[in-house]
Amino acid sequence: MKRILTLSILVFASDQLSKWIVVQYYDLQFRGAIDVFPPFLNFRMAWNEGINFGLLSGLGSDTMRWSLVVVALAVSAWVLWWGRKFSGWFGAFLVGSIIGGALGNTVDRIVYGAVADFLNMSCCGFRNPYSFNVADISIFVGAVGLVLFSDRLSRRA
Repeated sequence: MKRILTLSILVFASDQLSKWIVVQYYDLQFRGAIDVFPPFLNFRMAWNEGINFGLLSGLGSDTMRWSLVVVALAVSAWVLWWGRKFSGWFGAFLVGSIIGGALGNTVDRIVYGAVADFLNMSCCGFRNPYSFNVADISIFVGAVGLVLFSDRLSRRA
């Protein structure tokens, strides 16, 4: 449990720090776009009021915002409870990635009313219209890792 909490805090802190640097310090919220290494890596400001890829963002009410906060906290608590059965670092990393990412996006919803997305990657003639953040990457990596490896992770007796 201690490993999971430590890794959750590290993921959460890296997400919030990256958002502060890019959105606040580099002023992306007002600049809108910064080409870092085009077309492979760009910063494109997007405020996501919905869930993945902006789904349900048209509902944009306070009820939806706080409902998503409650759902994220409930899912994080469940993942923490479920993930405590894994004894190794890899399982703790996957579970901590999901929890830290979910809490990072939850803080955005509470503070800004929407999730701050800014990473945009394109390649090979494909222009990606979506932006994402460190929390999104962490949640994705943790979820895919648990789907692929949960039966192989060491479990507590």
